[in-house]
Amino acid sequence: MYLMIKHLHMLSAMISISFFIVRAFWSVRESPLLQQKWVKISPHIIDTVLLVCALYLASFWPLSTGWIWVKVVALVAYIIVGTFAIKRGKTPKSRGLFAIAAILIFGYIVGVAVTQNPSAWLAL
Repeated sequence: MYLMIKHLHMLSAMISISFFIVRAFWSVRESPLLQQKWVKISPHIIDTVLLVCALYLASFWPLSTGWIWVKVVALVAYIIVGTFAIKRGKTPKSRGLFAIAAILIFGYIVGVAVTQNPSAWLAL
C-alpha cells in the first residue's frame, strides 16, 4: 500500500506542477482559457490527492523529522508565490517572475523529498 500511495503522490506532483506551468503561461499571456471552469477546479482536485497522499506518507515518519517540516514550510511558500503567479501578480512580467520562483521552490521541495535532507540537491 505504501508504494502505491508513494507513486500516486509522485504522479500527482508531476501533474500538479505541469498544470501549474500551463496555467502560469496562460496567466502571463492573459489568456481567457484561465477563466474556464475546469481550469479553476482541476488544481484543487489534483492538489487534494497530492496532499492526502502526503499526509498518509508522513504518518510513517516521526513528527520530529526535520526534512518533512522543511517540505511543509516550502509548500506554504510555493502556494503563496503560486497565487501571485496565477492571479495576484499585477502585471504579466511580475506573474512570470513569480511563476519562475514557484517552480524553483517546487524543485527544492522535490530535492528535499529525494534526498530526505533540507539541503536538497546540495546534499547529493
